[in-house]
Amino acid sequence: QTTILYQSTSRRNGRFEKNGLQSVGQTRGGWNTKLHMVAASDRDGVIFALSAGNCGDAPEGRALLRQLGPVDHSIYLLMDRAYEGDETRALAEELGYIPIVPPKSNRKNPWRYDKQLYKQRNKVERLFRRLKRFRRIFTRYDKLDIIFLTFVYLALIVDTLM
Repeated sequence: QTTILYQSTSRRNGRFEKNGLQSVGQTRGGWNTKLHMVAASDRDGVIFALSAGNCGDAPEGRALLRQLGPVDHSIYLLMDRAYEGDETRALAEELGYIPIVPPKSNRKNPWRYDKQLYKQRNKVERLFRRLKRFRRIFTRYDKLDIIFLTFVYLALIVDTLM
């Protein structure tokens, strides 16, 4: 890990600044980070990524789906409404998933979806709730993404062992 000497506008020198990605973006509620996750159940996070709070959810979701790649048999993909766009659903179908997501209320041509199956999405919400038990995750103490993601991995391991 390298550090650089940082000189601020007030001419204070000798302060070090850490190098690395920091997925922190300003939202209406302040500075925020989003954790996007594909989970197999309420205990199994398959793949996840960070984005700044002011970034859109759908592009990050599509990136995660591309990383997963195509599946050999159809799998239901329960998605949050933030990922309900036409492009995201088309990518999911192209990769072999069956997207289960309710349309937004302002859609001109809403589609039908399995409401009973969609209720199982709360399993992922329970996984996020258990991750937020770790104060270091929900307050984002760590500035660098690599350190924050390492602690998310650790929290998932601890949650699995409990």
